Amino acid sequence: MFGMGFTEILVIAVIAILFLGPDKLPSTMVEIAKFFRSTKNAIGNMKASIEEEMHVTDIKQEALAYKQELEKASHAVTNATNIDSHIDTLLDDSPSPATEESSQKKPQEEVTFKKKKKKKPQQEEENIDV
Repeated sequence: MFGMGFTEILVIAVIAILFLGPDKLPSTMVEIAKFFRSTKNAIGNMKASIEEEMHVTDIKQEALAYKQELEKASHAVTNATNIDSHIDTLLDDSPSPATEESSQKKPQEEVTFKKKKKKKPQQEEENIDV
């Protein structure tokens, strides 16, 4: 309670008995309890009046309404993006006209990096005579 341990409370009780005496101690404890109760009620009333002045409940309701609208909008956006991805997958599966044309073209030549044999000069002369 209030960050105090049992021994600290016991020391305070002994000091209170010594100063107040056993006659006045019960009435003093009742007065202290009434003080704490009235302080708690005053804090509660202040909190309620501040909330009324600030219209916190109305602001909370408006914020919840905006939150629901944002969730609906984000859900609609995700659905729209999912539709786009589904359309893309459907388009990827069906052959497009450009791919059909390219499949009808001649096959491409194979590229190799092999060295070509050079003709000897004698063979070139013989080829010229022929």
